Amino acid sequence: MTSGNLLGPPPVELPVDPAEQELADGAAPADVARRHPTSSLAWATLAEQALDRGDDVTGYAFARVGYHRGLDLLRRHGWRGAGLVPWSHVSNRGFLRALSALGQAAALIEEQDEVARVRAFLLDADPGIPAELLP
Repeated sequence: MTSGNLLGPPPVELPVDPAEQELADGAAPADVARRHPTSSLAWATLAEQALDRGDDVTGYAFARVGYHRGLDLLRRHGWRGAGLVPWSHVSNRGFLRALSALGQAAALIEEQDEVARVRAFLLDADPGIPAELLP
């Protein structure tokens, strides 16, 4: 007989990203990333902009930074490599957008194994994640 929690860990809700308001106010994403280098949202925004202008390698690099910064923050908030990171929590969206951009950039540079890993990670993080975020 086991006495552990069979439901898994509780969903993670990251703290409010200070970059969010600055970006909403129209600050340049590169300036925001300089002021808040640990912000997944700032790096995700830079990645999305690079991908939008067709710069897949730069987009990949920015997305990877945002992804790793997000992993660090997730771990500091109790995430242990598994469990929900819901899109519905606005504060989680910077990390999830960075992860999505990483998958999109990986597809553009034909890194198919990474595309599959990113897709699985996004669906594990939130099975109801918006389809447009899936690579």
